[in-house]
Amino acid sequence: MDIAIVGGGAAAVGLLDALAGTEGNAAGGGTGTITVFEPSPHLWRGRPYGPDLDAVLVNTPPALMSVRGGDFGHFAAWLGERGAEHIDPLLGQPLVPRALYGEYLVHTAEKAVAALGEQGRPVRVVAARVTDIAARSGPRPVLRTDDGQEYRADRVALCVGGGTSPDPYGLAGQAGFTADPYPLAGTLDRIAAGDDVAVVGSGLTAVDVVVALAAHGYPGRITLLSRSGVLPYVWQRPNGRRPNHVTVERVAALHRARGHLALDDLVGLLRMELADTGENFDDLAAQLRDTRTDDPVQRLRRQLAAVDDPRVGRRVVQETAHSVGPYAWHLLRESDRAWLRRHLRTVTSVASPMVPVNASVLMRLLDSGQLTVSSGIEAIEPVNGRFRVHTAEGRHTAHVVVNAVNASAQAIPDLARPLVRSLTANGLATLHPSGGLLPADPRVHVVGDLSGGSFITSSIAGVATQATRTAAALRTPGPSAAG
Repeated sequence: MDIAIVGGGAAAVGLLDALAGTEGNAAGGGTGTITVFEPSPHLWRGRPYGPDLDAVLVNTPPALMSVRGGDFGHFAAWLGERGAEHIDPLLGQPLVPRALYGEYLVHTAEKAVAALGEQGRPVRVVAARVTDIAARSGPRPVLRTDDGQEYRADRVALCVGGGTSPDPYGLAGQAGFTADPYPLAGTLDRIAAGDDVAVVGSGLTAVDVVVALAAHGYPGRITLLSRSGVLPYVWQRPNGRRPNHVTVERVAALHRARGHLALDDLVGLLRMELADTGENFDDLAAQLRDTRTDDPVQRLRRQLAAVDDPRVGRRVVQETAHSVGPYAWHLLRESDRAWLRRHLRTVTSVASPMVPVNASVLMRLLDSGQLTVSSGIEAIEPVNGRFRVHTAEGRHTAHVVVNAVNASAQAIPDLARPLVRSLTANGLATLHPSGGLLPADPRVHVVGDLSGGSFITSSIAGVATQATRTAAALRTPGPSAAG
């Protein structure tokens, strides 16, 4: 069976690693070629983990950065003694620069490629972008690349990464506007010491921008602008406990027993999880409900002080949002999915928290007055070489605007749009009403954020889980369920 993997970032690495494991354990092994299509010079790293400033850190503890599904120690084992150089003293865990994490992805991919080769599954890389996939005569889809070449495969896995950040205020092309802050080294080179900087967004990308400015001793005013003014939650120190009730297995059992899954079922599992440690679910629920109304600075201060809090509630929610959430989402009733969409900003802030070392930087800048958080952004307009910012709190002027608005979950990357159009036109996939792509043919699989109908942006833990399931499907002879 020949497999085509479209995209060569973290999702592809997780899939290759899982394929190396499943093929190695499969009776009789396998044959056929695996072809990876990736035009970027940052093979295996993808956009997020290419070369950048050392101050730009991964935003998640090591256990949830393992690209090997089910093996929470894989990344930490690779990091080894180097982890001691990058300890976040509040988290008690190593938090490495993203570029170093990129080295882990490269190492894992190269090991998987070597293992697959030994199993009779050679992997080749084609440095071209796939623009069209068609199911022409015969059982093997045909992939066409932007250089006019054609390739055939028995199965196709789409690993094209996340969407392109939107430009909500139409500032593209304006001097002083940065549409995409990464790599941050280049963004900082365009900011003068006396500039007032407006950062559009208040999520993890905005946090990265602020931390990078602080690391380079930037002395000017920084304003985080967003509609909600909600900052990400703060990771708590991991306690090594894995969920016993909020698991894919328990969710699947509930669905089989009842024929449906309700949000109340997930809440019931979480209640049991907290009851095991003597905690009250209602206390956690009240904390989550207050996310949109709390003062963001005071909430940040409280959460920094609670990094060592022994209660497991937030820890469980943050881990299972990515490891169980994508699976449960597809089983939920539409009314429950609609309720969660209405609370997307709260869910995102909880499920994608910032690391304590970055939270400490923000707290210091907020206390000094150098950094402010402004909610109710209404418009930004270029005026005489600067930018006039309108918010519900008034208006002010900025010299520089950095766009840190994250693409919505399951948004289609701009460079993948021709490919997606071909898949839908040829009946191989359909667009999900709430974003992303759903395979309509058992020969097509999706791994990563393009996987249609999910809810929040895929994390490494979520991608690794998807990759494991997809690898198992890819080694199944004949028609199989799409990944």
